Amino acid sequence: MVWAVRKKALLFTSSAVALSLAAGSAFAGGFALREQSSYYQGTSFAGNATSGPSVSSMFWNPAAITGVGEGFTFEAHNSFILPQAELNGTNTVLGTTLPVSTGDIGSDAWVGATYTTYRVNDDVVFGLGVNAPFGLSTKVENPNWAGAGYNRSSKVFSINVNPVVAYQFNDMISVAAGLQFQYVSVRLTNSAAAPGVFNASTTLQGDGLGYGVTAGLTLKPFKGTELGVGYRSAVGVDLDGNAFLPAGVPGRLAPGSYGITTSLVTPDMITVSAKQDITEDVRLLATFEWANWSRLKTPKIDEDTVGQISELPFNYDDGYFLALGAEYDWNDKLTLRAGGAYEWSPINETIRSARLPDNDRIWASLGASYKFNKHMSFDLGYTHIFGTDTNLNVGPGHQDYSATKGSLVADVDSSVDIFSASMRMSF
Repeated sequence: MVWAVRKKALLFTSSAVALSLAAGSAFAGGFALREQSSYYQGTSFAGNATSGPSVSSMFWNPAAITGVGEGFTFEAHNSFILPQAELNGTNTVLGTTLPVSTGDIGSDAWVGATYTTYRVNDDVVFGLGVNAPFGLSTKVENPNWAGAGYNRSSKVFSINVNPVVAYQFNDMISVAAGLQFQYVSVRLTNSAAAPGVFNASTTLQGDGLGYGVTAGLTLKPFKGTELGVGYRSAVGVDLDGNAFLPAGVPGRLAPGSYGITTSLVTPDMITVSAKQDITEDVRLLATFEWANWSRLKTPKIDEDTVGQISELPFNYDDGYFLALGAEYDWNDKLTLRAGGAYEWSPINETIRSARLPDNDRIWASLGASYKFNKHMSFDLGYTHIFGTDTNLNVGPGHQDYSATKGSLVADVDSSVDIFSASMRMSF
């Protein structure tokens, strides 16, 4: 029925910025992009909410920018994500079992971020971060693969502008707060039913703007010890756009383009980091992150002419991330770093779908910084991410299941390499 097709298309609207493991395991659980700093890429983001040479820590904790020196500091970060992902299994629809072998469906991606700070005086520092905190780009080479009813292609673009102000009470305590202005654009396609039943695509596109806040605290209770706590609030985005229904699908809605609206609320995120000097040249780093994904319950779906037509259950768990790392100052110009992390995904097998085959991940990273002179420095980071065993089982009782799209059962094999580089200028 077209109503069912519409419901599925609108489902994709609500999950518009959801990132899949297949799109790139580099991404944080759910639909967050973690690649916001070449400096902390080298430690698997251990210590990312503490202060240091890089002001990119303001993404996780705006108070960390009080570690900056006099005048202006500008940083440009570039991360290149090279994912490999493949689904292998079967899809059974209307009594026929079809093989599933997608080939590599991951899309290489570039993620950029910039940060600017200005120290007004001994107490006050202004900062501005421009980031892409959410994003997705996947495409199956064969648009009529057996699971096309659940995913053909996905494109999501986001940009977040985050002005902040930090206040340094003394050498021990700093606090900060900021605003978030976030834009999201989405374009998603999938088959109206399983190939062989109906091959035409439904297409959805829309965009919206949302607002939120950030806040943070740094504490240096002893010489050589620093603790940082940062908060990024939920951002509610009202997505306005349209969905296209192809001809030939029976139902209560005629073929054509329909206006749609839905509300997507990104999760709150709390980051806690520690940095401890071991010697003058060696530092240990740690980070724990909690993301409130369980707040995504049942977004309401509205079609412009008929009003609310459904409620969509996400049923996510919360997401967690734990990273440990270390830095070593080889000399006055060169610093080496390394780190590892484990990430607990908010998505489990009971809700995992072809558009979101997300699972837990293991991170391993190396990095370095080189101080060219007192005004210019460079950072490099590399990460390899191992995807843990992942099963996809979209069948009766699953929230994404459709009888006309079939029972999709598959293994997801994935890994990701990330190369990151940045330049920092102070004047």
